[in-house]
Amino acid sequence: MARGRGARARRAVTTTAFLAVTLTIASAAGCTTGREEVDDGRDHSRGTATAPSPTGQETRPTPSGQGTGPTPSGQISGPSPSGQHTARGSVIAVKIDNSSAARPQTGLNAADIVYVEQVEGGLSRLMAVYATAVPSVVGPVRSARESDLELLRQFDRPTLAFSGAQSKLLPLIDRAPLRAETPGHTRGAFERGAGRPAPHNLFLRPRALLSREPGATALTTGFRFGAAPEGGHPSASRTVRYPLASFTFTWSPGRHRYLVAMDGTPAVTTDAGPVAPATVVVQYVKVHPSRFHDFLGHATPYTQTVGAGAATVMRDGRAYRATWKRPTATDGTRFETNDGKPMTFAQGQVWVVLAKAA
Repeated sequence: MARGRGARARRAVTTTAFLAVTLTIASAAGCTTGREEVDDGRDHSRGTATAPSPTGQETRPTPSGQGTGPTPSGQISGPSPSGQHTARGSVIAVKIDNSSAARPQTGLNAADIVYVEQVEGGLSRLMAVYATAVPSVVGPVRSARESDLELLRQFDRPTLAFSGAQSKLLPLIDRAPLRAETPGHTRGAFERGAGRPAPHNLFLRPRALLSREPGATALTTGFRFGAAPEGGHPSASRTVRYPLASFTFTWSPGRHRYLVAMDGTPAVTTDAGPVAPATVVVQYVKVHPSRFHDFLGHATPYTQTVGAGAATVMRDGRAYRATWKRPTATDGTRFETNDGKPMTFAQGQVWVVLAKAA
């Protein structure tokens, strides 16, 4: 099993250095057993299966460090009428650790969409959705939540990669219309990284799960991309706070992107530099305790993404008041300006911060 060579090398900011220095390739005694420590302190992963090992080939993001994103032609097409899962046309969603011990993350800039959600204790976690670009490595990977199942219903048979889940949640995941991938389920998909303590050292090779990029048509979110609408107001920076986490988005005219800071620290990746989405959406939703708890007894927040509410959309250095609508779980989320016109996003990566409505 290859090992890392030290703290200085682990801070390397290229994918090649990261793969050569920080990843510990999973052995039969490691990631093939399906065992993974999750947030309730117990093991709730699945058994084993086999699949082709990753090729190591990377589809690189655009020069800005972003995934290519959906085409700017307007509404993305919906799921296929057959509803059948194929590797092509189905997004891969990865639950990503966002604790301080998990940073900097890897592969985050290649995602088409990054969802931010609140978890136990007022902390935050990310779900990165990949369709137009698939990086070689993503992580650190952490556990799933009940809210993820509702959020992912808008996609046609998505793949959800996660480290495990609360034991009582696993039957719901098994019944959900998605492909669940945990350590030990597909050979060669998950690896342990050197230099970080568990559980912050689990990484995914997504190409072990996909034969090729799903493509922009897999992004059945309801988002529209195009020229900026009229209105809005100049907005250089905005901070969204959870009880024990914060996200600040600062407009960079030079990059024409929003630079992200997490808990007051600039967010960077090991493989593609600063985190810098083109569009940031603060979506105000209902958040209430779920029936699940962590091992300390904290209730898991349930973030409700079906319904309607207010939103703030930031693009091109301007902020727009908007509304969102998602009538059913299988619908995408439509955003409109206050005058009822479609709210268009800038081409590139979109961050959706799910914030509790007042």
